[in-house]
Amino acid sequence: MIHAQLPITKQPTNPLELFTFIKRLIGALRPAATAAPVPVAPGPRIYSRSEHSISRTLISDHALKVLYRLRKAGYQAYLVGGCVRDLLLGREPKDFDVVTDAHPEEIKAVFRNCRLIGRRFRLAHVHFGEEIIEVATFRALTREPHDEHVTEGGRILRDNVYGTIEEDAFRRDFTVNALYYNISDFSVIDYVGGMDDHRKASLRLIGDPEQRYREDPVRMLRAIRFAVKLGFTLHPSCAEPIHRLAELLRDIPAARLYDEIVKLFLGGYAVQTFEQLRHFRLFGSLFPETESCLARESGGFPLIFVAKALERTDQRVQEDKAVAPYFLFSALLWEPVRSRAEARIAQGENAVVAYQEAASEVISRQARHTAFPKTIGIPMREIWVLQSRFDKTQGGRPFRLLSHPRFRAAYDFLVLRAETGEAEPELAEWWTRFQSADEAEQKAMTRTGRKPGGKSRPRKRRKRPPVATA
Repeated sequence: MIHAQLPITKQPTNPLELFTFIKRLIGALRPAATAAPVPVAPGPRIYSRSEHSISRTLISDHALKVLYRLRKAGYQAYLVGGCVRDLLLGREPKDFDVVTDAHPEEIKAVFRNCRLIGRRFRLAHVHFGEEIIEVATFRALTREPHDEHVTEGGRILRDNVYGTIEEDAFRRDFTVNALYYNISDFSVIDYVGGMDDHRKASLRLIGDPEQRYREDPVRMLRAIRFAVKLGFTLHPSCAEPIHRLAELLRDIPAARLYDEIVKLFLGGYAVQTFEQLRHFRLFGSLFPETESCLARESGGFPLIFVAKALERTDQRVQEDKAVAPYFLFSALLWEPVRSRAEARIAQGENAVVAYQEAASEVISRQARHTAFPKTIGIPMREIWVLQSRFDKTQGGRPFRLLSHPRFRAAYDFLVLRAETGEAEPELAEWWTRFQSADEAEQKAMTRTGRKPGGKSRPRKRRKRPPVATA
Protein backbone atom coordinates (compact mmCIF):
# COMPACT_ATOMS: atom_id res chain seq x y z
CA MET A 1 0.00 0.00 0.00
CA ILE A 2 1.52 3.31 -1.05
CA HIS A 3 1.92 5.90 1.71
CA ALA A 4 1.49 8.87 -0.62
CA GLN A 5 1.72 9.51 -4.32
CA LEU A 6 4.97 11.26 -5.18
CA PRO A 7 4.35 14.28 -7.42
CA ILE A 8 6.99 14.24 -10.18
CA THR A 9 7.20 17.83 -11.35
CA LYS A 10 10.49 17.57 -13.25
CA GLN A 11 13.19 15.07 -14.10
CA PRO A 12 16.38 15.19 -11.97
CA THR A 13 19.22 16.72 -13.96
CA ASN A 14 22.13 16.73 -11.48
CA PRO A 15 23.42 14.54 -8.59
CA LEU A 16 21.80 16.73 -5.89
CA GLU A 17 18.37 16.57 -7.53
CA LEU A 18 18.75 12.81 -8.12
CA PHE A 19 19.67 12.23 -4.46
CA THR A 20 16.68 14.32 -3.29
CA PHE A 21 14.38 12.51 -5.72
CA ILE A 22 15.42 9.09 -4.39
CA LYS A 23 14.87 10.22 -0.76
CA ARG A 24 11.36 11.38 -1.59
CA LEU A 25 10.62 8.18 -3.47
CA ILE A 26 11.68 6.06 -0.47
CA GLY A 27 9.49 8.18 1.82
CA ALA A 28 6.54 7.77 -0.52
CA LEU A 29 6.84 3.99 -0.40
CA ARG A 30 6.62 3.71 3.41
CA PRO A 31 3.76 1.44 4.55
CA ALA A 32 0.74 3.44 5.62
CA ALA A 33 -0.12 0.93 8.36
CA THR A 34 2.13 2.67 10.87
CA ALA A 35 0.95 6.20 10.09
CA ALA A 36 -1.77 8.23 11.73
CA PRO A 37 -4.87 8.70 9.55
CA VAL A 38 -5.32 11.94 7.66
CA PRO A 39 -8.61 13.74 8.45
CA VAL A 40 -11.16 13.28 5.70
CA ALA A 41 -12.14 16.64 4.25
CA PRO A 42 -14.75 17.33 1.56
CA GLY A 43 -12.10 19.27 -0.35
CA PRO A 44 -10.97 22.85 -0.24
CA ARG A 45 -13.25 25.82 -0.62
CA ILE A 46 -11.67 28.07 -3.24
CA TYR A 47 -12.47 31.76 -3.07
CA SER A 48 -12.01 33.50 -6.39
CA ARG A 49 -10.49 36.98 -6.71
CA SER A 50 -13.94 38.57 -6.60
CA GLU A 51 -14.72 36.87 -3.26
CA HIS A 52 -11.87 38.30 -1.20
CA SER A 53 -10.07 41.60 -0.69
CA ILE A 54 -6.43 40.63 -1.32
CA SER A 55 -4.71 42.58 -4.08
CA ARG A 56 -1.41 41.51 -5.61
CA THR A 57 -0.24 45.14 -5.37
CA LEU A 58 -0.16 44.75 -1.56
CA ILE A 59 2.23 41.81 -1.69
CA SER A 60 5.98 42.28 -1.35
CA ASP A 61 7.79 42.29 -4.72
CA HIS A 62 10.34 39.88 -3.30
CA ALA A 63 7.63 37.48 -2.14
CA LEU A 64 6.13 37.57 -5.63
CA LYS A 65 9.56 36.88 -7.11
CA VAL A 66 9.92 33.77 -4.90
CA LEU A 67 6.46 32.52 -5.81
CA TYR A 68 6.95 32.94 -9.55
CA ARG A 69 10.45 31.47 -9.61
CA LEU A 70 9.39 28.34 -7.69
CA ARG A 71 6.47 27.85 -10.07
CA LYS A 72 8.74 28.34 -13.07
CA ALA A 73 11.00 25.63 -11.63
CA GLY A 74 8.04 23.24 -11.61
CA TYR A 75 6.98 23.45 -7.95
CA GLN A 76 3.80 24.49 -6.21
CA ALA A 77 4.08 27.72 -4.23
CA TYR A 78 1.61 29.73 -2.15
CA LEU A 79 1.52 32.56 0.35
CA VAL A 80 0.29 31.23 3.68
CA GLY A 81 -0.32 32.10 7.32
CA GLY A 82 -0.26 35.50 8.95
CA CYS A 83 0.39 37.48 5.77
CA VAL A 84 -2.79 36.13 4.13
CA ARG A 85 -4.75 36.68 7.34
CA ASP A 86 -3.50 40.27 7.69
CA LEU A 87 -4.12 41.10 4.03
CA LEU A 88 -7.73 39.99 4.46
CA LEU A 89 -7.98 42.33 7.47
CA GLY A 90 -6.61 45.23 5.43
CA ARG A 91 -3.37 45.30 7.44
CA GLU A 92 0.16 45.49 6.11
CA PRO A 93 1.87 42.17 6.86
CA LYS A 94 5.11 42.26 8.77
CA ASP A 95 6.45 39.21 6.92
CA PHE A 96 5.52 37.19 3.86
CA ASP A 97 5.77 33.42 4.22
CA VAL A 98 5.77 31.00 1.30
CA VAL A 99 4.98 27.30 1.35
CA THR A 100 5.89 24.83 -1.38
CA ASP A 101 6.20 21.16 -2.28
CA ALA A 102 9.92 21.68 -2.96
CA HIS A 103 12.20 20.28 -0.26
CA PRO A 104 14.71 22.60 1.47
CA GLU A 105 17.65 21.37 -0.64
CA GLU A 106 15.58 21.91 -3.81
CA ILE A 107 14.66 25.43 -2.72
CA LYS A 108 18.34 26.17 -2.15
CA ALA A 109 19.11 24.92 -5.66
CA VAL A 110 16.61 27.42 -7.10
CA PHE A 111 17.85 30.46 -5.15
CA ARG A 112 21.51 31.39 -4.81
CA ASN A 113 20.57 33.88 -2.06
CA CYS A 114 19.09 31.09 0.12
CA ARG A 115 20.17 29.77 3.51
CA LEU A 116 18.75 26.69 5.22
CA ILE A 117 18.07 27.06 8.94
CA GLY A 118 16.53 25.17 11.85
CA ARG A 119 16.55 21.60 13.11
CA ARG A 120 13.12 21.28 14.69
CA PHE A 121 11.58 22.82 11.55
CA ARG A 122 13.84 22.87 8.51
CA LEU A 123 13.25 26.15 6.67
CA ALA A 124 14.71 28.09 3.77
CA HIS A 125 15.40 31.82 4.08
CA VAL A 126 15.67 33.66 0.77
CA HIS A 127 17.53 36.93 1.33
CA PHE A 128 16.81 40.16 -0.55
CA GLY A 129 18.91 42.75 1.25
CA GLU A 130 17.20 43.40 4.59
CA GLU A 131 14.04 41.51 3.63
CA ILE A 132 13.88 37.75 4.17
CA ILE A 133 11.21 35.58 2.57
CA GLU A 134 10.72 32.40 4.60
CA VAL A 135 9.97 29.32 2.50
CA ALA A 136 8.73 26.12 4.13
CA THR A 137 7.96 22.70 2.68
CA PHE A 138 4.44 21.24 3.08
CA ARG A 139 4.34 19.33 6.39
CA ALA A 140 2.75 15.89 6.64
CA LEU A 141 0.14 14.78 9.15
CA THR A 142 1.50 11.24 9.31
CA ARG A 143 3.82 10.28 12.16
CA GLU A 144 5.00 6.97 13.56
CA PRO A 145 3.21 5.96 16.80
CA HIS A 146 6.52 5.76 18.72
CA ASP A 147 8.37 8.50 16.86
CA GLU A 148 11.54 9.46 18.74
CA HIS A 149 10.80 13.08 17.85
CA VAL A 150 7.67 13.12 20.04
CA THR A 151 7.72 13.12 23.85
CA GLU A 152 5.51 10.90 26.00
CA GLY A 153 3.31 13.94 26.67
CA GLY A 154 2.73 14.43 22.96
CA ARG A 155 5.08 17.39 22.40
CA ILE A 156 6.74 17.50 18.97
CA LEU A 157 10.52 17.85 19.19
CA ARG A 158 11.36 17.72 15.50
CA ASP A 159 9.12 17.88 12.46
CA ASN A 160 10.63 17.41 9.02
CA VAL A 161 8.12 14.95 7.56
CA TYR A 162 6.91 16.42 4.29
CA GLY A 163 3.49 16.04 2.72
CA THR A 164 0.82 17.69 0.58
CA ILE A 165 -0.86 21.09 0.77
CA GLU A 166 -3.96 19.49 2.33
CA GLU A 167 -1.90 17.78 5.04
CA ASP A 168 -0.02 21.04 5.59
CA ALA A 169 -3.30 22.88 6.15
CA PHE A 170 -4.42 20.44 8.85
CA ARG A 171 -1.03 20.64 10.55
CA ARG A 172 -1.29 24.41 11.11
CA ASP A 173 -2.46 25.79 14.44
CA PHE A 174 -5.41 28.12 13.85
CA THR A 175 -7.91 28.09 11.02
CA VAL A 176 -7.31 31.75 10.15
CA ASN A 177 -3.60 30.92 9.75
CA ALA A 178 -4.29 28.08 7.31
CA LEU A 179 -5.38 30.10 4.28
CA TYR A 180 -3.35 29.83 1.06
CA TYR A 181 -3.06 32.56 -1.58
CA ASN A 182 -2.58 31.15 -5.07
CA ILE A 183 -0.61 33.52 -7.28
CA SER A 184 -1.58 31.63 -10.46
CA ASP A 185 -5.25 32.70 -10.32
CA PHE A 186 -5.26 35.08 -7.29
CA SER A 187 -7.62 32.80 -5.34
CA VAL A 188 -7.64 31.90 -1.62
CA ILE A 189 -7.68 28.18 -0.80
CA ASP A 190 -9.36 27.14 2.46
CA TYR A 191 -9.34 23.54 3.74
CA VAL A 192 -10.39 24.16 7.36
CA GLY A 193 -13.09 26.85 7.41
CA GLY A 194 -10.66 29.66 8.06
CA MET A 195 -12.54 32.20 5.95
CA ASP A 196 -15.73 31.67 7.96
CA ASP A 197 -13.83 32.07 11.25
CA HIS A 198 -12.14 35.14 9.81
CA ARG A 199 -15.52 36.75 9.12
CA LYS A 200 -16.74 35.82 12.62
CA ALA A 201 -13.53 37.17 14.20
CA SER A 202 -13.14 33.82 15.94
CA LEU A 203 -9.80 32.20 16.75
CA ARG A 204 -10.21 28.42 16.54
CA LEU A 205 -7.65 25.62 16.65
CA ILE A 206 -7.54 22.97 13.95
CA GLY A 207 -8.19 19.54 15.43
CA ASP A 208 -8.54 18.61 19.09
CA PRO A 209 -7.41 21.67 21.16
CA GLU A 210 -5.92 19.69 24.05
CA GLN A 211 -3.89 17.48 21.72
CA ARG A 212 -2.67 20.50 19.77
CA TYR A 213 -1.60 22.27 22.98
CA ARG A 214 0.22 19.16 24.15
CA GLU A 215 2.03 18.90 20.81
CA ASP A 216 3.33 22.42 21.35
CA PRO A 217 2.37 24.24 24.58
CA VAL A 218 3.56 27.53 23.11
CA ARG A 219 0.33 27.48 21.09
CA MET A 220 -1.40 28.64 24.28
CA LEU A 221 0.69 31.80 24.21
CA ARG A 222 0.09 32.22 20.50
CA ALA A 223 -3.65 31.91 21.09
CA ILE A 224 -3.56 34.80 23.55
CA ARG A 225 -1.29 36.89 21.32
CA PHE A 226 -3.37 36.45 18.18
CA ALA A 227 -6.70 36.97 19.94
CA VAL A 228 -5.52 40.24 21.47
CA LYS A 229 -3.66 41.47 18.38
CA LEU A 230 -6.48 40.71 15.94
CA GLY A 231 -9.33 41.66 18.25
CA PHE A 232 -10.73 38.13 17.82
CA THR A 233 -12.63 36.06 20.35
CA LEU A 234 -10.96 32.87 21.49
CA HIS A 235 -13.28 29.99 20.58
CA PRO A 236 -14.62 28.25 23.74
CA SER A 237 -13.10 24.91 22.69
CA CYS A 238 -9.68 26.59 22.56
CA ALA A 239 -10.06 28.57 25.77
CA GLU A 240 -11.25 25.76 28.06
CA PRO A 241 -8.08 23.56 28.19
CA ILE A 242 -5.63 26.42 28.78
CA HIS A 243 -6.25 26.68 32.53
CA ARG A 244 -5.53 22.96 32.92
CA LEU A 245 -2.48 22.85 30.66
CA ALA A 246 -0.69 26.07 31.60
CA GLU A 247 1.96 24.12 33.55
CA LEU A 248 3.15 22.51 30.30
CA LEU A 249 4.98 25.74 29.50
CA ARG A 250 7.53 24.85 32.17
CA ASP A 251 8.82 22.08 29.86
CA ILE A 252 9.54 24.48 26.99
CA PRO A 253 13.19 25.55 26.48
CA ALA A 254 13.83 28.83 28.27
CA ALA A 255 15.38 30.44 25.19
CA ARG A 256 12.26 29.81 23.13
CA LEU A 257 10.02 31.28 25.82
CA TYR A 258 12.10 34.46 25.85
CA ASP A 259 11.37 34.94 22.14
CA GLU A 260 7.66 34.37 22.73
CA ILE A 261 7.54 36.85 25.61
CA VAL A 262 9.12 39.55 23.44
CA LYS A 263 6.40 38.96 20.84
CA LEU A 264 3.69 39.01 23.51
CA PHE A 265 4.67 42.28 25.16
CA LEU A 266 6.33 44.33 22.43
CA GLY A 267 3.56 44.13 19.84
CA GLY A 268 1.63 47.17 21.04
CA TYR A 269 -0.96 45.27 23.11
CA ALA A 270 0.99 44.56 26.27
CA VAL A 271 -1.69 45.66 28.77
CA GLN A 272 -4.43 43.46 27.28
CA THR A 273 -1.99 40.59 26.83
CA PHE A 274 -0.93 40.79 30.48
CA GLU A 275 -4.56 40.68 31.61
CA GLN A 276 -5.32 37.65 29.44
CA LEU A 277 -2.18 35.80 30.51
CA ARG A 278 -3.16 36.24 34.15
CA HIS A 279 -6.76 35.28 33.43
CA PHE A 280 -5.67 31.98 31.88
CA ARG A 281 -2.97 31.37 34.56
CA LEU A 282 -0.20 31.48 31.99
CA PHE A 283 1.68 34.44 33.45
CA GLY A 284 2.72 32.46 36.51
CA SER A 285 4.43 29.87 34.29
CA LEU A 286 6.45 32.64 32.65
CA PHE A 287 7.19 34.85 35.67
CA PRO A 288 6.52 32.76 38.80
CA GLU A 289 8.19 35.15 41.28
CA THR A 290 6.35 38.17 39.88
CA GLU A 291 3.07 36.30 39.99
CA SER A 292 3.77 35.43 43.63
CA CYS A 293 4.32 39.13 44.39
CA LEU A 294 1.15 40.10 42.53
CA ALA A 295 -0.80 37.62 44.63
CA ARG A 296 0.18 39.45 47.82
CA GLU A 297 0.10 43.00 46.47
CA SER A 298 -0.51 45.80 48.95
CA GLY A 299 -2.50 48.93 48.05
CA GLY A 300 -2.48 48.09 44.34
CA PHE A 301 1.28 47.92 44.09
CA PRO A 302 3.02 46.16 42.32
CA LEU A 303 0.06 45.59 39.98
CA ILE A 304 -0.22 49.33 39.26
CA PHE A 305 3.51 49.58 38.59
CA VAL A 306 3.52 46.66 36.14
CA ALA A 307 0.39 47.93 34.39
CA LYS A 308 1.90 51.41 34.05
CA ALA A 309 5.11 49.98 32.56
CA LEU A 310 3.11 47.96 30.03
CA GLU A 311 0.97 50.99 29.20
CA ARG A 312 4.12 53.05 28.60
CA THR A 313 5.46 50.30 26.33
CA ASP A 314 2.26 50.24 24.26
CA GLN A 315 2.37 53.99 23.91
CA ARG A 316 5.92 53.93 22.56
CA VAL A 317 5.05 51.19 20.07
CA GLN A 318 2.04 53.17 18.83
CA GLU A 319 4.22 56.26 18.45
CA ASP A 320 6.70 54.15 16.45
CA LYS A 321 9.43 54.76 19.03
CA ALA A 322 12.12 52.27 19.94
CA VAL A 323 11.29 49.91 22.80
CA ALA A 324 14.05 48.25 24.79
CA PRO A 325 13.12 44.73 25.92
CA TYR A 326 15.41 45.05 28.95
CA PHE A 327 13.35 47.96 30.30
CA LEU A 328 10.14 45.95 30.12
CA PHE A 329 11.72 42.92 31.78
CA SER A 330 13.19 45.21 34.45
CA ALA A 331 9.66 46.37 35.27
CA LEU A 332 8.18 42.87 35.26
CA LEU A 333 10.82 41.59 37.69
CA TRP A 334 11.26 44.73 39.78
CA GLU A 335 9.08 43.70 42.71
CA PRO A 336 10.92 40.40 43.34
CA VAL A 337 14.22 42.33 43.23
CA ARG A 338 12.98 45.16 45.44
CA SER A 339 11.51 42.88 48.10
CA ARG A 340 14.70 40.79 48.28
CA ALA A 341 16.91 43.89 48.43
CA GLU A 342 14.82 45.55 51.15
CA ALA A 343 15.00 42.40 53.26
CA ARG A 344 18.81 42.51 53.00
CA ILE A 345 18.92 46.22 53.81
CA ALA A 346 16.77 45.61 56.89
CA GLN A 347 19.46 43.21 58.08
CA GLY A 348 22.07 45.96 57.82
CA GLU A 349 23.50 45.29 54.34
CA ASN A 350 24.68 48.17 52.18
CA ALA A 351 21.93 49.28 49.76
CA VAL A 352 23.99 49.01 46.57
CA VAL A 353 25.31 45.58 47.55
CA ALA A 354 21.82 44.47 48.56
CA TYR A 355 20.41 45.36 45.15
CA GLN A 356 23.32 43.72 43.36
CA GLU A 357 22.80 40.47 45.25
CA ALA A 358 19.02 40.60 44.82
CA ALA A 359 19.40 41.23 41.08
CA SER A 360 21.71 38.22 40.71
CA GLU A 361 19.31 35.96 42.59
CA VAL A 362 16.23 37.01 40.60
CA ILE A 363 17.95 36.81 37.21
CA SER A 364 19.36 33.38 38.04
CA ARG A 365 15.95 32.04 39.07
CA GLN A 366 14.12 33.67 36.17
CA ALA A 367 16.62 32.23 33.67
CA ARG A 368 15.14 28.80 34.39
CA HIS A 369 11.95 30.03 32.73
CA THR A 370 13.24 32.57 30.22
CA ALA A 371 16.89 32.56 29.17
CA PHE A 372 17.98 36.19 28.90
CA PRO A 373 20.83 37.09 26.56
CA LYS A 374 23.56 39.20 28.16
CA THR A 375 22.31 42.24 26.24
CA ILE A 376 19.17 42.00 28.37
CA GLY A 377 20.50 40.80 31.73
CA ILE A 378 23.28 43.38 32.15
CA PRO A 379 21.09 46.49 31.52
CA MET A 380 18.37 45.08 33.78
CA ARG A 381 20.85 44.69 36.62
CA GLU A 382 22.19 48.23 36.10
CA ILE A 383 18.72 49.81 36.13
CA TRP A 384 17.86 48.08 39.41
CA VAL A 385 21.15 48.86 41.17
CA LEU A 386 21.07 52.53 40.13
CA GLN A 387 17.70 53.01 41.87
CA SER A 388 19.44 52.99 45.26
CA ARG A 389 21.87 55.69 44.07
CA PHE A 390 19.17 58.23 43.23
CA ASP A 391 18.78 59.00 46.95
CA LYS A 392 22.32 60.39 47.01
CA THR A 393 21.78 63.99 45.92
CA GLN A 394 24.69 65.74 47.59
CA GLY A 395 28.31 66.25 46.67
CA GLY A 396 29.79 64.70 43.53
CA ARG A 397 27.60 61.59 43.45
CA PRO A 398 24.80 63.13 41.33
CA PHE A 399 27.35 64.18 38.69
CA ARG A 400 28.84 60.69 38.56
CA LEU A 401 25.39 59.13 38.29
CA LEU A 402 24.41 61.57 35.53
CA SER A 403 27.38 60.39 33.44
CA HIS A 404 26.49 56.70 33.81
CA PRO A 405 25.70 55.15 30.38
CA ARG A 406 22.47 53.65 31.75
CA PHE A 407 21.37 56.83 33.53
CA ARG A 408 18.51 57.70 31.18
CA ALA A 409 16.86 54.28 31.40
CA ALA A 410 17.31 54.22 35.19
CA TYR A 411 15.87 57.74 35.46
CA ASP A 412 12.82 56.75 33.38
CA PHE A 413 12.41 53.78 35.72
CA LEU A 414 12.53 56.12 38.73
CA VAL A 415 9.86 58.36 37.18
CA LEU A 416 7.67 55.31 36.60
CA ARG A 417 8.08 54.32 40.24
CA ALA A 418 7.17 57.84 41.35
CA GLU A 419 4.06 57.93 39.15
CA THR A 420 2.75 54.76 40.78
CA GLY A 421 3.55 55.78 44.35
CA GLU A 422 6.51 53.46 44.83
CA ALA A 423 9.08 56.29 44.95
CA GLU A 424 8.90 59.91 46.15
CA PRO A 425 7.61 62.26 43.43
CA GLU A 426 9.84 65.02 44.85
CA LEU A 427 12.91 62.87 44.25
CA ALA A 428 11.97 62.29 40.61
CA GLU A 429 11.28 66.03 40.22
CA TRP A 430 14.71 66.84 41.70
CA TRP A 431 16.44 64.65 39.13
CA THR A 432 14.32 66.06 36.32
CA ARG A 433 15.39 69.59 37.28
CA PHE A 434 19.01 68.56 37.86
CA GLN A 435 19.40 67.29 34.29
CA SER A 436 18.25 70.52 32.67
CA ALA A 437 19.96 72.94 35.11
CA ASP A 438 23.11 74.81 34.21
CA GLU A 439 26.37 74.07 36.00
CA ALA A 440 25.96 76.78 38.65
CA GLU A 441 22.45 75.63 39.55
CA GLN A 442 23.54 71.98 39.63
CA LYS A 443 26.28 72.81 42.11
CA ALA A 444 23.80 74.73 44.24
CA MET A 445 21.39 71.77 44.17
CA THR A 446 24.07 69.32 45.24
CA ARG A 447 25.09 71.54 48.15
CA THR A 448 21.54 71.42 49.48
CA GLY A 449 20.54 67.95 48.30
CA ARG A 450 17.27 66.29 49.23
CA LYS A 451 16.26 63.90 51.93
CA PRO A 452 13.26 61.55 52.25
CA GLY A 453 10.04 63.54 52.35
CA GLY A 454 11.27 66.07 49.83
CA LYS A 455 12.77 68.51 52.35
CA SER A 456 16.03 70.24 51.64
CA ARG A 457 18.98 69.73 53.89
CA PRO A 458 22.44 71.29 53.81
CA ARG A 459 25.37 69.13 52.95
CA LYS A 460 27.27 68.05 56.03
CA ARG A 461 30.91 69.08 56.02
CA ARG A 462 33.43 66.56 57.20
CA LYS A 463 35.46 67.70 60.19
CA ARG A 464 39.15 67.63 59.56
CA PRO A 465 41.25 65.96 62.23
CA PRO A 466 43.37 68.39 64.22
CA VAL A 467 46.81 69.01 62.80
CA ALA A 468 49.50 67.50 64.98
CA THR A 469 51.98 69.99 66.34
CA ALA A 470 55.55 69.30 67.27
